[in-house]
Amino acid sequence: MSLPFFPPLTQKIENEITRSAGVDLSVLRLDSMHQLVNGNKWFKLKYNLREAHQQNYSTILTFGGAYSNHIFATAAAGNLFGFRTIGVIRGHESLPLNPTLSFAVQQGMQLVYLNRESYRNNHSIQLHGELKQAFGDLFIIPEGGSNLNGVRGCMEIVGYADAFDTICLACGTGTTLAGIVLSLNPEQRVIGFPVLKNAEFLAQEIHNLIQKYLDSGLPAPSYSPTGWELIYDYHFGGYAKVNDHLLMFSQEFQNSHHIQLDYVYTAKMFYGVMNLLQQGVFPRGDRILLLHTGGLQGNIGMEQRLKGG
Repeated sequence: MSLPFFPPLTQKIENEITRSAGVDLSVLRLDSMHQLVNGNKWFKLKYNLREAHQQNYSTILTFGGAYSNHIFATAAAGNLFGFRTIGVIRGHESLPLNPTLSFAVQQGMQLVYLNRESYRNNHSIQLHGELKQAFGDLFIIPEGGSNLNGVRGCMEIVGYADAFDTICLACGTGTTLAGIVLSLNPEQRVIGFPVLKNAEFLAQEIHNLIQKYLDSGLPAPSYSPTGWELIYDYHFGGYAKVNDHLLMFSQEFQNSHHIQLDYVYTAKMFYGVMNLLQQGVFPRGDRILLLHTGGLQGNIGMEQRLKGG
């Protein structure tokens, strides 16, 4: 199962900050691969969709918030590959639908709403059983595509990143970071920038995910996973929280380098990297690759929220 997409561009970033820091900075433009299913979302969906197809499932169910990039991408991919899709949405229905959910419905996704308390149990066997009883035989993909199939897909991102010492990316569930860590050679390193507040728990979850993958028998590297760390200082107040400073940075970056950033993930990571470069954290001569993991569709809804629309 494959999606017709363009190989991602690697775009070099040069400005006063990079020159002062003495580093080679580039961006892997995963956002440019496909109009609807792009960024890390396709990599996390790929092997889930393949397994669903191989097991003859016709319906895929997954979970997400009202502005979820994963919901958006799953709806589009389901439509492209002929799956019925159901999105279990955190919270109550709010009409009119925001752009993300409106798009999902246009792609044929059926939306189901769960109150926040029930949604916290979205991994529970009991809830999955109730959903299967309500909607029939389902292939369930966890929120954000965060499972071993998702990790396996994200291991393929590294094929575009061999010539770099350090890879930086934003983190939500940590699935993409786990896949990257399993794909690099031991001389390279990974730095993740959690977009959640109080995300220290994420380190253990990523460690567990990596170990679970290594124990699974799925294709894995023959060498030890590369070193990785998380930097928790650039969440801007928490998930989907932004302020004028971040919006200004995003606009200035787009004006200077012709790369649009999404506010929830990549803008925070890009800001963090630039700030750390100014502090001299990266060694001179370091070859740094930033992953642009897509999610630009969410900016429309975010801008409407900020304007009170």
